[in-house]
Amino acid sequence: MKKQIVFLDGDFLELKEAKLSLIEPAFLYGWSVFETMRAYKKNIVYLKQHLQRIKASAPYLYLKFNYSFEKIKQIIFKLIDLNKIEDAYVRLTLFKNYKEKTSTFVWVKPYKPYPKSKYLKGFYACVSDFKVNKGSFLNRVKSGNYLLYQLSYLKAKQNGFDEAIILNNEGYIAEASRSNIFFIKKDKLFTPSLDCGCLNGITRQVILDIAKKNSIEVKEGNFLLEDIYKAEEAFLTNSLVGLMPLVYIEKYRIGKSPFRLTQFFIKEYNSLLWNIKK
Repeated sequence: MKKQIVFLDGDFLELKEAKLSLIEPAFLYGWSVFETMRAYKKNIVYLKQHLQRIKASAPYLYLKFNYSFEKIKQIIFKLIDLNKIEDAYVRLTLFKNYKEKTSTFVWVKPYKPYPKSKYLKGFYACVSDFKVNKGSFLNRVKSGNYLLYQLSYLKAKQNGFDEAIILNNEGYIAEASRSNIFFIKKDKLFTPSLDCGCLNGITRQVILDIAKKNSIEVKEGNFLLEDIYKAEEAFLTNSLVGLMPLVYIEKYRIGKSPFRLTQFFIKEYNSLLWNIKK
């Protein structure tokens, strides 16, 4: 088996050597923040935005950002070289260690994107039994307290779905287990507001910027499942998948293919991706 190299607090180690204590607060309480990114041919998709978000999130959990942006970039690319990966999944984690300090962990692994056919077929989603507390401060950060989302995703996959839609404690749509959610009616773009309890995704913001640039009206607000059932188009966004059409929520078919505006956003997003400065 090929050796896998990771970064932990200043050292590049084999994964099997990167050991932590069972009394780490990160293990006991999920006391951490993280970012997942995609690296491809010496480019990290929206790296600056990801690092800005994790640096801003850290103080909420009494964590520190111990490295410069440039140093983190160097660490990521050294790991990619050491592991001989071209298209990579990258995870950066800051966590509270048993010394009450902040540890930094970086892990890369090969990323296998969905085939083009999946972007034509789209995702099928179910509705999670779990609810997001719209008033929780954890909604502002991508924290290691991630069990609600993991269980939602696991149950979706076990039942043959690609994703799970998560509602908040008032019954409004918040987000999906790994994505932000958008839908389209009469050429207007709708998405849950941040007050609904969704994470302010990096790709979410890119889509809002594309809409503004192209004079597409956007409405952020409180939306029920019935609103999206009646939509003409819908799609999901995250930093690894990019934009993925959402065609079914359980038994409800959303609109009819082809999704004209969804395909427009996919084209615009993809045109931006590999033109980002390294």
